[in-house]
Amino acid sequence: MQKAKLKEIYLSQAESIKNTDDGVFRFALNFLPDIKNHALVISGVRRCGKSTLLRQFIKKAGKPFFYLNFDDLRLLEFSVSDYGILDEIIDETGIKLIFFDEIQTAVNWELYVRQKLDQGFKVVLTGSNASLLSRELGTKLTGRHIVKELFPFSYSEYLTFSKTKRGYNSFKKYFQMGGFPEYLKLKNPEILTQLQKDILYRDIAVRYNVWDERSLQRLYIFLASHAGSLISPSKLKNVAGVKSHTTILEYFSYFENSYLLSLVQKFAWSQKAQSLAPKKVYFTDIGFIRTAGFAFSENAGHILENFVFNELRRKYGSFDDKQIYYYNEGNCECDFVINPYTTPMCIQVCLKLEHDNTEREIKGLLSAMDFFKLKKGIILTENSHDVFVQEDKRVEIMPAWEYFE
Repeated sequence: MQKAKLKEIYLSQAESIKNTDDGVFRFALNFLPDIKNHALVISGVRRCGKSTLLRQFIKKAGKPFFYLNFDDLRLLEFSVSDYGILDEIIDETGIKLIFFDEIQTAVNWELYVRQKLDQGFKVVLTGSNASLLSRELGTKLTGRHIVKELFPFSYSEYLTFSKTKRGYNSFKKYFQMGGFPEYLKLKNPEILTQLQKDILYRDIAVRYNVWDERSLQRLYIFLASHAGSLISPSKLKNVAGVKSHTTILEYFSYFENSYLLSLVQKFAWSQKAQSLAPKKVYFTDIGFIRTAGFAFSENAGHILENFVFNELRRKYGSFDDKQIYYYNEGNCECDFVINPYTTPMCIQVCLKLEHDNTEREIKGLLSAMDFFKLKKGIILTENSHDVFVQEDKRVEIMPAWEYFE
């Protein structure tokens, strides 16, 4: 690239950063560490607000900064030889704090970032592909990076955005739309539909050379229609129209790497038993389910379960260190087991506790509590409060929107 052209892009992007509204304060900003000798990596699904978080981080730092977003059509032809030109531009500014947005689109970026760290620069990165980032960070930046995940608005952040109070009425609105900032502003479902198409094509089909895009789309739509359900790769070959369950497993990894969804394993002391058991599928945002899924009647119970998973993932989980499982033993199931190896906690999710399901839901939770030797368990509902006591065990029943403050 010509130096003048690259400098023009940098200046225009930096000006845009300065003049763009900060948006809703992201709670994740409170937990971003003060970087010194490590690169800070912020990863998450496209359009969840990573660039906004960068702007907030930049203004909080209050220091001169160099910013470049590689997800820019003008940088489509950026190559290894252009890093030398980029070095010249950075050196001319005298700035030591660098922000690279959507870094995974740049070739050999990890080597360049390592070079800048060695030269004493502070570097903050964002990216939309967990596998790509973790693989390259692990090989070239081992011990030199800290990863933080960002998600669409949580319910608490939605309250800030919508200027409403916590309660059942505001939760119902969030429950219908989810937390993608742009969608909440414009209320146009095509925004989420197009976003998912872009991720399936740009971040998956093109990047991983998937020639059969239709099978990829069929599987994705099926999963969106069965969020919160148990799934087995071997039983999905006909659904997707592929010949091997290995292909299904590859598609699963692509979906997870792009932050479209997460697969939760059954808890078992045996790693083999965990890997062989069916998985539960949850989507990164409720809006994805409502715009991609197909069902004759809404399964609000599973969508509530998906909401609970997303809140738990923000608090406990990560791509590399999964601490969230489901429990299933002896025909008794509990939706979530958190931190089973250290400080286990069991949570059941049920839209409404009624005559025909109360015994089943409590039985599943109590079974998990017995398994982990716990005295207290929780059932999260749409809008119910209650307490259930059996011998020395206590089950607290409360609204999911109240639990995640």
